[in-house]
Amino acid sequence: MALREIVHYGDPILRKVCQSVKDFSKLTKLIDDMFDTMYEESGIGLAANQVGVDLNLFIIDITDIEEEAENIYVFINSQIQESHGESWFEEGCLSIPDVRLDVKRPEFITLKYQDENGEDHVEKFSGHLARAIQHEVDHLNGVFIVDRVSQTAKMTVKKELKTIEKKAVSKSKFRKEFVL
Repeated sequence: MALREIVHYGDPILRKVCQSVKDFSKLTKLIDDMFDTMYEESGIGLAANQVGVDLNLFIIDITDIEEEAENIYVFINSQIQESHGESWFEEGCLSIPDVRLDVKRPEFITLKYQDENGEDHVEKFSGHLARAIQHEVDHLNGVFIVDRVSQTAKMTVKKELKTIEKKAVSKSKFRKEFVL
């Protein structure tokens, strides 16, 4: 297991729609590295493209938020099938350090996904987990929290975004694509 560098706002890989996972046999190390990286950065979710990997894969651990049940998840080739309800919550993002914004999202979702073994699932989620899933699915589709807020809200973090973007663009020129 190893830590991976978090890719930041401005890096082109974060605006791509990620490729579907076809070969599930080589994901174990990547998933382990992603969990190590997420924990090191004190996150609750991490998409593969946030560590420079163009794959439809994300992980979530909301144990610190909801300690009552198993709250560690791996989602592959995810698609939100349905959503309804509405909730507002302040969100942060590992790819946009130190920026937090109030984001409106559906309260309930139905997600179609595969697990690490390639088995298909369709499940309903709500609350913090539904919000985290939507945040990570957004990443896999090239969408950020700043894309989900008003222009006025986005203007409040414009300076921070420009600083993060400038560094990320220069770093992206030297990053190698991860290949399974």
